[in-house]
Amino acid sequence: MVKKIILAQPRGFCAGVDRAIEVVEESLKLYGKPIYVRHAIVHNYHVVNELEQKGAIFTETLENIPEDSLVIFSAHGIPPKVREEAEKRNLKFIDATCPLVTKIHLEAKRYHNEGYSIILIGHKGHQEVLGTMGYAPMTLVETVEDVKKLKINNEKIICLTQTTLSLDDTKEILGAIKQKYPQLETPKKEDICYATQNRQNAVKELAEKTNLILVIGDKESSNSNRMVETAINYGSKSFLIQNKNSIKKEWSDHETIGLTSGASVPESLIQETITYFKKFNPNLEVEILGDIKENVKFLMPPQLES
Repeated sequence: MVKKIILAQPRGFCAGVDRAIEVVEESLKLYGKPIYVRHAIVHNYHVVNELEQKGAIFTETLENIPEDSLVIFSAHGIPPKVREEAEKRNLKFIDATCPLVTKIHLEAKRYHNEGYSIILIGHKGHQEVLGTMGYAPMTLVETVEDVKKLKINNEKIICLTQTTLSLDDTKEILGAIKQKYPQLETPKKEDICYATQNRQNAVKELAEKTNLILVIGDKESSNSNRMVETAINYGSKSFLIQNKNSIKKEWSDHETIGLTSGASVPESLIQETITYFKKFNPNLEVEILGDIKENVKFLMPPQLES
């Protein structure tokens, strides 16, 4: 029977996710329904379902959206060609791209214009990577093996990074790139976002306290998957679950369980999970580990600024 849950702090929504959800909600109030959202606004089924019930329609392409409709671009960012397509089809659009992702887009354009060869550390096919690679020519690497295959003949090389990667994996790959290209440069401010760093650091602390960590998050969520990997790398068993319904009976053999959630997960899913375990042990102890307070707040897009 589970006697104790250690709850990571911080966990759940980051500033970019908060902003993206607010963009959809405020757009519904201001423009009325329906509004369209290209791709899931954030990678969490619960959030998407709630917004669908309020009048948002999610689509992977723009081609079926009626002219003069409003479309919102997701927090993960888009390549410029998507914006151009929206303009050609006379669609009104609001960009909910996380400002920390936009920072990388601007870096990519600037470094390309300055003659740099760009290496991007990221996961092939991820929405953020697809968006970033649309802003300038660049080479994607996912592993150290990919680095070994690089053939770049340029004294000016810069490395950019997907914002939601594992800090440890990034360090290893970046080290391999620097060894191969000693002239490598990196942006003054690293690309891994503050929320990714904080949540992975919290998982490392959890791994010191328990050998089973549950991470609530969507299977499409890069940052949630990286948290699971981090926990395993630091000696704990770890599993990604969507909600309390994903909990397996055998996990109750552990007296202490670590619990956290990805950056696009509402706190309600954490509380429902705790309630689930309390059904079997009304005296369940809940300990909060960590005291980092995240006070980051991003401005809304100009169309929604009050």
